Amino acid sequence: MELAKIFSLMLIGLGSGIVVAGAVVAFITVVGVVPRLAQKTQTAQHVKLYESAIVAGGIFGVLVGFFDFYLPIGTIAVAVLSICVGVFFGCLAMSLAEVLNVLPILTRRGRIEKGMFFFIIAIAAGKLIGSLLYFLVPGFYDPGNM
Repeated sequence: MELAKIFSLMLIGLGSGIVVAGAVVAFITVVGVVPRLAQKTQTAQHVKLYESAIVAGGIFGVLVGFFDFYLPIGTIAVAVLSICVGVFFGCLAMSLAEVLNVLPILTRRGRIEKGMFFFIIAIAAGKLIGSLLYFLVPGFYDPGNM
């Protein structure tokens, strides 16, 4: 490849990455997951720490995508990190649902008057079962095809 073509592709890739990163940050900001979590857990004094952890996680995710490396942290640490990731995405999904008023609209249109607790538990259980199927049943996930 000629140098100009390589430079153009690098510039397009960098610009695309910046746009996607900006969209993700804007999405998390609009949904308000960090302030909402701080409010619910009564830890508003740690909001900067939460935001820094999200940024560090994003940077770590990019590095994992670019470089092939192995961290010997053990099965228990992987399980703890996986639970943390699951909790974050669960909170993000519920924050999005709250911002969009999905549950109140759903209860009005579906005429659900009682049992909302069970409805939310059913959604969470469905996500859990789907994740377990994806990762534990052979054929759902094949890292060799990546």
